[in-house]
Amino acid sequence: MKLYPETAESQLEFYKVKALLVNYCQSEYAKEKAFKLRVHTKIDFVELELGQTNEFKNILQQQQYFPNDFTPTIAKELKLLGIPGSLLTEEQFMQIKKLAESLEKIFHWFDNERREAFPGLAFVIKESYYEKNIVALINETIDEFGHIHDNATPELEKIRTNLSKKRNELRRLFMRAVAKLQKAGYTADIDESFSNGRRVVAVFAEHKRQVKGILHGESDSRKTAFIEPEETIELNNEVFDLEMEERKEVSRILRELTSRLSIYAPLLKSYHNFLGLYDFIEAKAKLALEMNGSLPLVVDKPIVDLKNAYHPLLYLYNKRNGKPTIPLNLTLNDDNRILIISGPNAGGKTVTMKTIGLSQMMLQSGLLVPMSPDSHMGIFKQLFIQIGDTQSLEFELSTYSSHLTNMKFFIENANGKTLFFIDELGSGSDPNLGGAFAEVILEELAKKHSIGLVTTHYLNLKVMANHTKGILNGAMAFDEVHLQPLYKLMVGKPGSSYTFSIAERIGLPRNLINRARNLVEEDHFRLDKLLNTTEQGLQQLDKEKKDLHKLIRENEHLKKEMSQVLDKERHLQKVELLKQQNKITEDRISYLRETERKLRQMVIDWRKTEDKEEVINGIYKLLFPKNEKILSNKLSKKIREQYEEIAENVVVGSKVILRKSHQVGEVQDIRGKRAIVKIGLLPMNVDIADLRVVKEKEVES
Repeated sequence: MKLYPETAESQLEFYKVKALLVNYCQSEYAKEKAFKLRVHTKIDFVELELGQTNEFKNILQQQQYFPNDFTPTIAKELKLLGIPGSLLTEEQFMQIKKLAESLEKIFHWFDNERREAFPGLAFVIKESYYEKNIVALINETIDEFGHIHDNATPELEKIRTNLSKKRNELRRLFMRAVAKLQKAGYTADIDESFSNGRRVVAVFAEHKRQVKGILHGESDSRKTAFIEPEETIELNNEVFDLEMEERKEVSRILRELTSRLSIYAPLLKSYHNFLGLYDFIEAKAKLALEMNGSLPLVVDKPIVDLKNAYHPLLYLYNKRNGKPTIPLNLTLNDDNRILIISGPNAGGKTVTMKTIGLSQMMLQSGLLVPMSPDSHMGIFKQLFIQIGDTQSLEFELSTYSSHLTNMKFFIENANGKTLFFIDELGSGSDPNLGGAFAEVILEELAKKHSIGLVTTHYLNLKVMANHTKGILNGAMAFDEVHLQPLYKLMVGKPGSSYTFSIAERIGLPRNLINRARNLVEEDHFRLDKLLNTTEQGLQQLDKEKKDLHKLIRENEHLKKEMSQVLDKERHLQKVELLKQQNKITEDRISYLRETERKLRQMVIDWRKTEDKEEVINGIYKLLFPKNEKILSNKLSKKIREQYEEIAENVVVGSKVILRKSHQVGEVQDIRGKRAIVKIGLLPMNVDIADLRVVKEKEVES
């Protein structure tokens, strides 16, 4: 994005936003990107970066885990890896291993479902792949603690085996020498130490000539001498030589490993950038959460449609101090391109401009902005700003001359993709002449189809906005009773400067105020008074509108509650109906099961009995129970002629009668409160309470 003047970024305090972003970055890569944050003009790039930030914000809000724990700072190591003949240390290889393992986790995290859910984040690694051979090569040579494997090569294994033997031999020989010196009373409090990697014994300085060996030095107090015993010199030399061979072999192994991994240097560098980029995206997401940033609808045309937008830095300041921030609502498009904001000083006119300007720069640099998600923001290629005193000492320009110089640049360079902000247009000169120039400048900018905001106290500009296509009035609300700005933008009507009202409230003598009024043209005074009255009326109308909306919301809430009560009652009625239907169904199922059992028994009886007619009659009565009660009584009478009930408990082997069906069977098993009764050839599971113990009656002779 083209910015004018060069101090535009500073005037809009974009550098403060970048500083906040840097604080959330962990890696140097991310911090550098945040420090050099650019404002882009290609919608595809802007949408991608905004989408990535919004996706990571959703991950943080949902408390999901994203595997970017490792913060790499190995750009120099990766650069060295690509240089032929270079050598990396074990520690540097462990860092590369962590880098590769971190990317493995990220590739694994992006399964098919997450790639669809987070397309922006998945785009970062879209053209890449995970190379498992990197970790495999390192693991072949270096263990999990960052040490070269003893068996990395046959040569190293041989050297370390010999070295271990010689060290053990040296330790035993050294301990014998120390014991001998201790017995002689030559050793100091500290028996042994190391000097230049060689074992030495600490002896009192006065006895150093009695100890045979090599003197390696003395303590600072000159009371202790460090001597390598004569007996261990040869073994120390052998150990020293083996250690040198070990270091050479380790260096050769590491150089070879560096060479083998060098082919992956470009891939590892891309891995490094991926982790840095994810760190940068996470930092943007955390900043968005801090300032309540959202993703508005981005369109590829110049438009400003803000709903409940806040100045990002003012929002954070008020949030820390527990103060409310008044939101901004504004729409500028092809039909209404330029807004002229009037009203008293310190009423929020400049803050309104900075809110839009800073939000636009943040959006086009991929940062979420504090506003409602249903806002619309376009893409601008130029941002011009004129805020504050721009007097130039270097070119000896006055405030107004500098102002006109900037306006000249605006007019010559503005186009349909320009967003501009002019604070106090025409000020610094004679009000009539400055106002005339201001009208001409606004007309030219309107012809260029530029979009922008202008603040002014000139009445002629307020009048001009009412009859010039593409220009509209706006005012910052002001409480005339308490003389307090309300920091709320009201679009459609011009605002008053409240010059005389403020003078009265602060206590200026009334005769001075009246004299000032007499000096003002009658039409001018009447217009300002009319603006005062109109603005107060709009504020009252806005208050009544809010009250009406509140009542409507309460009515909707009551309506919703009533609907829920009715739905609950209907639900209870349906549940009760289903219960009744289920009860009937259960009775039917029980009846059908009993009928099925009886039919099976009748089939068995048919096969066994010779009286087929009786079985057929039984089947007929079962299927067509017209006189069921009469038949039941007859069956009961028949059974009681053969059996009589006895007062005994139901046990296995008891002969029992079923009270409901008047059938006789034998108890096969008892399971709790139920019994398995064999009736004919079929067992039945029945409730013990439905059984009565019986015995056959004796036949009278």
